[in-house]
Amino acid sequence: MQTDKRSCRPWRPIVKATASSALLACLLAAGLAQAQMYRWVDGNGRVHYTDTPPPTYQKSGGDQLNKQGLVIKRTQSEAERRAEAERLEEQKRVQLEQQRQAQLDRALTQTYTSEAEIDLARDRALEHHKLAIRGAQTRAAVVDKNMADLRGRIATIEQAGRKVGSGLTDQLAQAQRERQELSRTIQSNEDAMTKVREKYEADKLRYRELTARQ
Repeated sequence: MQTDKRSCRPWRPIVKATASSALLACLLAAGLAQAQMYRWVDGNGRVHYTDTPPPTYQKSGGDQLNKQGLVIKRTQSEAERRAEAERLEEQKRVQLEQQRQAQLDRALTQTYTSEAEIDLARDRALEHHKLAIRGAQTRAAVVDKNMADLRGRIATIEQAGRKVGSGLTDQLAQAQRERQELSRTIQSNEDAMTKVREKYEADKLRYRELTARQ
C-alpha cells in the first residue's frame, strides 16, 4: 500500500464526486438524446424516421422513439386532435342528455303515483285547447254568416248595375281576414293537442318502464 512519507498515512486518490457525477450524467443524457428517433408520416402516406422532428411535426404528429425503437412520446396530429375534441364533445353531450333524462325520470315518478293520474293530467292540458277551439269555431260561424250577408248585398247591387261602395268591400275584406285568423287559431290548437297527447303518452310509457324496474 502506498503511504505519504511525511505522515505515513495510507494514500488514496482524491476523487471529485460531484464533478464526475455531473459529467457522467451529461454524457449519458447526450447519448440518450442522440439515440432518440422520430417516426412520422408525410402527406403522401410515407413513413419517415429522422433524428429530428420535421417542421410540420405539430400538424402531422408522430412518435418519439428511444434507442430500442419503443415509443416514449406520442404527438397527435392536427386531425387526431380535432377528432379527439369532437369525441370529448360528443361524450359531454351524451352525459348531459343522460343527466337530463335522469332528472325527468325523477320528476315523473315523484309527480304521479299511477298511469291514471297521467291520463287526468293529459285531459286537463287538453281542455285549454278545446275551449280555445270551441270559442274560435263559434266566432267563425258568426263571421261566416256576416260574409255571406255581405256577399249577398254586393251581388244585389252589382245585378242592379250600381257601383258597390267601398264600405261594403272593406267590411268583406275585414271579415275575410278575421276568418283566416280564426282558422289559424283552430289549426294551431289542434296541432297543440296532438303534441299534448304524444307527450303524455310518452310519459305514460316511460312511467310504466320505470315502475316495472322497482
